[in-house]
Amino acid sequence: MRICILAAGAGGMYCGSCLRDNALAGALKRLGHQVTLVPLFSPVRTDVADQSNNGEVFFGGVNIYLQHASPLFRHTPRALDWLLDRKWLLNVATKYGSGTPPEQLVGLTLDLLLGEEGHAAKEVRRLAGFLRDDVRPDVVTLPNLMFAGVARAFQDELKLPVVCELTGEDVFLEALGVPGCEQVRDAIRRQVPHIDAFVATSGAYAEKMAEYLGVPRERIDVVHPGLPKEFLDAVPPARSHANGRPPTVGYLARICPEKGLAHLVDGMIHLRQRPGLGNAQLRVGGYLGKKDQPFFEQLQRTVNDSPLRGGMTYVGELDQAGKIALLDSVDVFSVPAHYPEAKGIYLLESLAHGLPAVQPRLGSFPELLARTDGGILIAPNDPDALADGLETLLRDPDRRESHGRSGRQVVHTQFTDERMARDMLTIFEKVRR
Repeated sequence: MRICILAAGAGGMYCGSCLRDNALAGALKRLGHQVTLVPLFSPVRTDVADQSNNGEVFFGGVNIYLQHASPLFRHTPRALDWLLDRKWLLNVATKYGSGTPPEQLVGLTLDLLLGEEGHAAKEVRRLAGFLRDDVRPDVVTLPNLMFAGVARAFQDELKLPVVCELTGEDVFLEALGVPGCEQVRDAIRRQVPHIDAFVATSGAYAEKMAEYLGVPRERIDVVHPGLPKEFLDAVPPARSHANGRPPTVGYLARICPEKGLAHLVDGMIHLRQRPGLGNAQLRVGGYLGKKDQPFFEQLQRTVNDSPLRGGMTYVGELDQAGKIALLDSVDVFSVPAHYPEAKGIYLLESLAHGLPAVQPRLGSFPELLARTDGGILIAPNDPDALADGLETLLRDPDRRESHGRSGRQVVHTQFTDERMARDMLTIFEKVRR
C-alpha cells in the first residue's frame, strides 16, 4: 500500500506525536509498504532515524502566519515561500512563537480549518499537488484536527480516503478561551463529513473526542502508541543495581505546568518528611522552552526553600541514549500530569526499561497500567496521595521488581511500533475499500 503520513512538527522539540508518527512510518516500511512522511508547520525531530521526505516542509509555520496576516503573502511566488520554509528559520520562528497565548491563535486556527476557502489556500494546493504528482498514495493521515481543513480537497480533488489522528489536541483547543473554543469546535465539526476515519491513541481519549466532534463513539478507532524498534533494542536486558544510591524518583517529559512537575515537587517535599526518606532524590529530564522558563525558575526557588533543597537535579533535554541513562538511574517513575494525557508515551518508555510508575488516575494512564500491571494509580492533584504511592514502591523492592518486570514484558510484546502499524493497516484497508 502507498501511505502518506502528515506529521506536524513541534519547532525543534521532541514531541510525542512526532515520535509516534515517525515510528509508525518506520514500522510500515519494514512491513513492505511505500510510506511518505510529510512534515507540516516545521521539521519533525526524533531520537531515532528520521523517516520524513528529506525534510521538505509543507504548511510552513512562517508562511501560513504571513498568509493569514497579510494579503500580499497569499500571492507571492514559490521562490520566496521556499526561502521562508528553510528548516533553521522554521525552528527559530516556531520556538519563539510557542510563547504566543493560545487565545491569540483563534483567527489563524479558523483560517486553517477553512482549507481551500481560507487564506492558506496556496498551501493546500501545493500539498495536494505534491500528493497527486509525486506520492500518489492510497490513503493519507492527518496529524490532528487543526489540519482537518485539507480533507475536503483530498477527497474531492484527489479521491483519497482521509484518516485523522486524535493525539492530544484538546489541550490546545481548550486553551483558546471563550468564544474561540466554540468557534473552532464548530469549524472542526463542519469538516467531519470529509474524514473517513478517526484514530485515537487511547480509549479514554476516544470517549472525550467523540463528544467533542459530535460523532458516535464507534466512529473512532483506538490504536495505542508503539515504541520504535530502535528504542526497544537499545534498552538493556536488565536494570542496573541501585548500588547504594538514595531512593530516587524520575521525571521524563516536557518541563511545563500541565505535565505536573510542580505537583511532583510537592509530593517529593511530603516524601522527604517521612521516616527514612529524608534523602530521597528527584531527577528531571525534558525539553524546557522559553515560555516555561519562569515557571521552572520559580519551581527551583520553591525547592531551595523546602526540605527538598539539594534533592532535585535537572539533566536537560535528552536523546534516546540520555533517556535510557536517566531511566536506569532512578527507582520509580512519575509524570503526574494535570490533564487527561492522550498518549502516555513517556510512561511506555519507562516501563520498557522495567521501571515501575506512580501515575494519576487520568486519561490514558489507567488503561496503560491495567494492561501492563506496571505500577500504581493514585488520585490526581493530591500531593499526599502521590507521596503515598512513591513511598509504597520505594519501600518495597519486591513490588517494584514485580511491576517493572510485568511492564517490561508487556511493552516489549504489545506496545511495539510493528503492532501499532498492523493496527493502523487494518484501518487503512477499511477506508480504502
